[in-house]
Amino acid sequence: MLPSQQHPSPEPMERAVQASGHGPMPGTDPMESALVIRGELGAPNLPYLQQLPARGVGSDAIGRGAQLLEELKVDLQPHGWRLAAAPGIDARRAASALRTDMNVLSDAIGAEENSGTELKIQFPGPATLAANLYLHRGERAVVDHGARRDLAASLALGAARHLSTLARITGGQRITVYIDEPDAGHVLNGTLPTASGYRTLRSVPRAELRGWWSELVDSLHAAGAASVVFGLNAEPETFTKLATTALEAGADGLGTNAATLTVPGWELLAGAVESGTRLWLGSLEPGQKAPGVVDAVAGLRRPWRQLGLSDKDLGALVLMPTGGLGELSPAGATTLLGRLASYAEALNQVRVDA
Repeated sequence: MLPSQQHPSPEPMERAVQASGHGPMPGTDPMESALVIRGELGAPNLPYLQQLPARGVGSDAIGRGAQLLEELKVDLQPHGWRLAAAPGIDARRAASALRTDMNVLSDAIGAEENSGTELKIQFPGPATLAANLYLHRGERAVVDHGARRDLAASLALGAARHLSTLARITGGQRITVYIDEPDAGHVLNGTLPTASGYRTLRSVPRAELRGWWSELVDSLHAAGAASVVFGLNAEPETFTKLATTALEAGADGLGTNAATLTVPGWELLAGAVESGTRLWLGSLEPGQKAPGVVDAVAGLRRPWRQLGLSDKDLGALVLMPTGGLGELSPAGATTLLGRLASYAEALNQVRVDA
């Protein structure tokens, strides 16, 4: 039995299958990326705010995510991003790139005749930031209880501010927030290496992790988030713990890659879907040959039917790449997003005909 969600999803019960993406895109031109994303993922799909890692320092996930922190500053050191008394030049570069991307997206939306009403944003969650931001003495922030508590509180405040700003400059779009937590399993299991690399850091209790996530979810809902989703990828037993914790914290959706799921993971997600949770499923790997629409739809429906879910429940799905598209060519990224949109369209036809 899955825990009930504390915050029912504000999305309508009658939902369409959607396609979306993570954030990283190829190249260094934010307008080009915004136009590709919005061109391939128009309604009923879910376009997203672009991220361009090829711009270099400051456009990486951690450097960009750290710009959302409220009253906490970072600078860049040889070993990574560090909490600091004042922002370094690289942090200022990251903040400038984020502002540029937001303004460019606003311009792209404003130029559209039919801009749609939905948008997705993504950033690292508190566990991943605590695992990848360093203290002044060179250890990961997650090692210090006070530091990780302050970081989680800072992210909750700053993410809400970021959401409100983006909603305002994009004309009141309904924004889904995807919280990426690739390192949450390492934080929970105590498998992060120390600075010396000779041992691992102590694990963080699941109750503390749930507290971080609950604070963030509550803050985002209060700021008007249409939906809050946790992206989780870990070995099967850890994935089950993380997914259950996210649902207990009030998540409206769960994201993971289909290829990593085992039977217990699928069963947990099926129960979540029946309770109204959306499933953000990584179903197409960047750089790999994409299956045709018929084969892709059959592959996605197979576990669905085996779990006893109906085709009408397919509206719980959001189809995603398994990772960012920053390593692809612009043409490759365009093709992949278009292919995901075609899968979503075909599944919607199956859902309507059911």
